[in-house]
Amino acid sequence: MEPFDLAVVGGGAAGFMTAITAAENGVKRIIILEGTSKLMEKVRISGGGRCNVTNATWIPKELVENYPRGGIQLLESFNRFAAGDVYDWFEKKGLKLKIEEDLRVFPVSNSSSDVIDCLRKSALSKNVEILTKFFVKEISKTPDNIFNISSLKKKVTSKNIILSTGGNPSGYKLAQNLGHNIVKPLPSLFTFSTKEPNLDECSGVSIKGIDIEIKLNTKTFQNRGDLLITHWGFSGPAVLKLSSIAARELYNQKYKFNLIIKWSALSYEELKEKVNYLRLNKGKVNLINSRPLPKLTKRLWIFLLNKIGLDKEKKWADLLVDEREKMINILKRDKYIISGKGPFGEEFVTSGGVKINEVNFKSMESLICPGLFFSGEVLDVDGITGGFNFQHCWTSGWIAGMAVSKLNH
Repeated sequence: MEPFDLAVVGGGAAGFMTAITAAENGVKRIIILEGTSKLMEKVRISGGGRCNVTNATWIPKELVENYPRGGIQLLESFNRFAAGDVYDWFEKKGLKLKIEEDLRVFPVSNSSSDVIDCLRKSALSKNVEILTKFFVKEISKTPDNIFNISSLKKKVTSKNIILSTGGNPSGYKLAQNLGHNIVKPLPSLFTFSTKEPNLDECSGVSIKGIDIEIKLNTKTFQNRGDLLITHWGFSGPAVLKLSSIAARELYNQKYKFNLIIKWSALSYEELKEKVNYLRLNKGKVNLINSRPLPKLTKRLWIFLLNKIGLDKEKKWADLLVDEREKMINILKRDKYIISGKGPFGEEFVTSGGVKINEVNFKSMESLICPGLFFSGEVLDVDGITGGFNFQHCWTSGWIAGMAVSKLNH
């Protein structure tokens, strides 16, 4: 059988974008090979089933700041196909999108299945072949530069091949066998577990705009964002972003570290004033019924009072000097001993992958093995939470698809 012009290994976001772009630009015979029975599974479950398509950070220079690993190569890529281009691409294909307050972009329907349908229909309309349950075991290259792609029972040949295998270890192995070096894959975007007594009583409490900090040896990592308390510890955008920024260092610490939460951005003096104001003006009110920071929920306030050993029924006027000091200190710098990652292995993103200095980012082609391309998370590129990882999938997939189409002309 005549070799395909392009074989895409991996039926996820990056793989589909590559196949569609190549097909729309004149590449005739394309096949997508997916190892499982389901296509675009990560698209389906992302964003709580809504699929955070991208982020409305339109300026490439600002966009690139959301990638702890990727660097200057991404700036070049985003200058060619950025978040605005992705937005237009989907809208032109009939998928209506919306921008939420935090700049995350979702389908208007709030359904990830609409994103999947859009990509699948676009591929099929251009006669892209799709083969599921084709788990690639081996890729070899013949002397006349044709790739042999083998599963246990079948074999496919192709002139060009793209690895879009995401964080799946099999993709790294295939890349290694074709001459590439792999930066050790580690989890990124994960939640924090703590054995802090009674914190689970605050499960479900969410607070906006909280500063959090991790100190590891000589390095300090900080982030501000929304914080969610769960029955095992801490989650929410603030934690996920911090986990991404410090992914390698946290791995080296075996995910055991101290997390500092600053419940207030006010200075020590400003907090002291607030506490004194309540003591003088709300002296007869119980601590539980008047909080120094309105954004602290009642459950969280009771938890913090218990943590510093203060009776919630105590009157504000009866607060002693050292009790006021404890209150100010916990609001300024509240410490938690983190004992590991969240319990469900719920990290969505892998830090690590194919070394980016072995790939030409103008074409996403391997600098080691001509005809081999990469797109998406198989590369050592990862973004923080908020649609940035999908954005890299779309961008790298589009660039690879365009490059393959130029080879065919």
